[in-house]
Amino acid sequence: MDGFSRANALAHKPSGAAFDSLQRYMPAFSHNDPGPMSAATPAGPSVGSAGLDNKFNPPAPMAAQVQRQGLCEAICRSAGQLVLVSAPAGFGKTTAMVQARARLEQTGVSTVWLTLDRADNDVSRFMICLGEAVTRLGLGGPDAAAGVDSVQALARSDIPFALFLDEFETVHEAAVLGLVREIADHLPRGGHLIIGSRSLPQLGLARLRVRGLLTEIDADRLRFSLQDALTLFEQRRQPNVLSTEQLFRLHQKTEGWATALWLASIALDRTVDQSDFVDRFSGSNRAVADYLAEDVLARQPTHIRRFLLRTSLLRQLDASVCAALNPRADCVALLEQLDAEHLFLSPVTGARRTWRYHSLFADYLRTQLEREHPDDVARLHLAASGWYESKDRPVPAIDHAIEGGDFPHAMSLLDSHADAFLEQGRMRLLSRWFASMPPSQRQAHPRLEMIAIWAACFTRGPWEAMEMLERSGASASDDPYLRANANGIRPMLLAMQDRNEESLEVGREALRQLPTGHQFADTTLLNAMAHNLAVMGDQREAQQLLDAARREQGGSSTFNRMYTESTEGLLDLQQGRLRQATARFRLAVDATHAISHTHTHGNALAGVYYACAVYELNQLDQAEHLLNVYLPITRDIGLPDHMILAHAMRSRIAFINGDVDAASLAITELEYLGNQRKLPRVVAAAKLERARMLQLQGNAAAAHDELMRADDPTLWSREQRQRMLAHDIQYMAMARLRWEIAFGDAGACLGRLDAEKKRAAEAGRHRRLLVLRLLHALALQRTGDMPAAVTEIGTALQFACQEGFMRLILDEGPAVGALVQRYQSLHDSGQMRDPLLGDYLQRLLQAFGPLPTEIEATPELLGGVLEPLTRKEIRVLQLLVEGYSNSAMAEKLFVSDSTVRTHLRNINMKFGAHSRTQAVAIARRLGLIA
Repeated sequence: MDGFSRANALAHKPSGAAFDSLQRYMPAFSHNDPGPMSAATPAGPSVGSAGLDNKFNPPAPMAAQVQRQGLCEAICRSAGQLVLVSAPAGFGKTTAMVQARARLEQTGVSTVWLTLDRADNDVSRFMICLGEAVTRLGLGGPDAAAGVDSVQALARSDIPFALFLDEFETVHEAAVLGLVREIADHLPRGGHLIIGSRSLPQLGLARLRVRGLLTEIDADRLRFSLQDALTLFEQRRQPNVLSTEQLFRLHQKTEGWATALWLASIALDRTVDQSDFVDRFSGSNRAVADYLAEDVLARQPTHIRRFLLRTSLLRQLDASVCAALNPRADCVALLEQLDAEHLFLSPVTGARRTWRYHSLFADYLRTQLEREHPDDVARLHLAASGWYESKDRPVPAIDHAIEGGDFPHAMSLLDSHADAFLEQGRMRLLSRWFASMPPSQRQAHPRLEMIAIWAACFTRGPWEAMEMLERSGASASDDPYLRANANGIRPMLLAMQDRNEESLEVGREALRQLPTGHQFADTTLLNAMAHNLAVMGDQREAQQLLDAARREQGGSSTFNRMYTESTEGLLDLQQGRLRQATARFRLAVDATHAISHTHTHGNALAGVYYACAVYELNQLDQAEHLLNVYLPITRDIGLPDHMILAHAMRSRIAFINGDVDAASLAITELEYLGNQRKLPRVVAAAKLERARMLQLQGNAAAAHDELMRADDPTLWSREQRQRMLAHDIQYMAMARLRWEIAFGDAGACLGRLDAEKKRAAEAGRHRRLLVLRLLHALALQRTGDMPAAVTEIGTALQFACQEGFMRLILDEGPAVGALVQRYQSLHDSGQMRDPLLGDYLQRLLQAFGPLPTEIEATPELLGGVLEPLTRKEIRVLQLLVEGYSNSAMAEKLFVSDSTVRTHLRNINMKFGAHSRTQAVAIARRLGLIA
């Protein structure tokens, strides 16, 4: 018999097996005992529910509440199933349920809310509540409040309903659980049973899961996404309090825990200095600590509390390591209990019976341990270190030795494993360890000091690493290991400081001393010199050194595999092989760490290159995600090209999304970093990027000023001799051409464009050549030679299609879009239509979005189709080209802002233009403005 038939049998037959199955859950009743809701006590809200009304009132929604659309949808479409919303405190279980209830009510579903408490373990009380719930749903008659009748009423309901049971973790009585299990087993087609609980209830979940009658929403599904966190701050009117990077880090720290994010937003309101708020925010933050103390830890028995405090020092928990810190406790049973109760314990992915504490909860527990048992902290750390050392797990062994204050033992462990970590590229880990130890400990171990220099290079930048190298005296040491490493790292440090010519000279001398027998140093030198030669334009020798590096490393050094693939990808990208470059950069990013689908655990050297490739493919969300991780690291290290590339991408993505302020801020940050670190090339690059943005806004005068400020002949003469990726398609000569085509004499640019194209082709710089072809097509269009413009754009698009280039074309603006549109029409009407090219053109035009309708405006139109402009309107156009705002134009013309707006509307109407940019373009074609 199925659930529906069985429910009908229950409704019509108050005895027998089915009835007995309910009776066994109600030991306080028999079918002869009317119980507390007898005929003498009429059913209904006014009597049986006396004093219980608050249990039927869900929390009122707050004004600044993030709408969890996906969770609501999952709950609302689960008719006929039990929905279990299960997670630790503060993950937003109740909020999600309240929102789902509101949505169900909007669709005509009858709902009732019941908040449970410990008293509901009394069966008679629970039955009163259940009967009242059924009555409020409108499902029962005068006897609906009787327990069996309530279950029957729910099972046989032919109208949609939703029963919400919140705080279900308070219920443990078998009879009450049995009643709820019976309801879950016999939910009708339109019935919803939604349970919110901190722990997994004993409701036969495995059986329901197998039958497809269970929808589970756990902590992972409840965690706030980065967008949810942003929405929270926006709704609290704090969207600009934290930068994108700070919000990203706060989201990482809280791991999407809704309560922690909410408490952080409250704390921000009370914080005067918000600059270091995210760095300071932790489980010891007062608001979070108070919440944890009052709502979680105070509820625990003494032995659980002791276990929580002592194991809070561990990053991961399994029974064996916990036993090393709690030798008299049954750690297996305790972990199972904590797991079942969802006490801020999360299973570790891929590890059997291993857990970790939520980071903020662990912070709080450690703070409590230090406050209550300060003498135990060091002993616990050293016990953990010893256990991990015995299991040949050096990373946690070293961590706990350092945290326990046993620095000599930590150095001893490092001495055995540091070379392997260096080969693996674990620079941040090494840097963190060395920074945690007294300098005297490092100085007593010269080889470890050399490894500390390598780590500093890739975490704190080449300037600090060079100072450490000079102080160490390794270059003149009698130790071959130290000399080989000093020779291997020095050329790379010089190149990272933008001293490429000096690096080349020093590096060639070091190459003559190979092989030294020290594989990591030799391979890194080969890679560094290959990268240097690629920058200097000697691709043939660069390729030979990369091949030698591959032979030398033999697959053992993941760091050098990253370095080799990054450099070869750089060569690919400069030569226009985008697809191959993207694959190499992805391999490089994943080389130094376990592969993850987000590619955000790699080295910044490769990470920024990979972000460039992803951005070029127009995968903007993925590019932005990569930048959130790698831009701060790049800024700390100080690599000039990487800083330029990362900040330019950040600015462009913001501009594409319509956030001009954020786009300007990214450029200003880049300029500040260049000035702070005395890197003129970085400063000039920031000015070029700002000029490009101003040009896209139609602000000719301001864009021209930025170009003049960026024009350093010495710097750009050097750029002509070298091949730095940051300037492959953004250098002074190209920026001038862009401006002249948009605002000056496009015809005068044609000869210079031909010369630039020839140099790029001869050098094999096909990526640069592609952009020059786009600019050439725009210049031809401006001069009125549309057939030649379409031919030139066609050549560019055919090459771009082969490699998948998108942003190089899109970033040149809507004028290129109009040419793409023309070429698509020509291509689609031809007899030799290429399906791949056709699909590419379609995707490109979709990415451009709506393009303004092109008007073939000529001077002859002035006397025909177009109405002539007034002298005042022409003056407004001239001021518009010069970059004046509406208010500035009003002041200049001695008129009101509304008059300026009227002039602009009239200009658009007369030209048939849809935007200011289009109006300016038409005016230029008509010769009305320069």
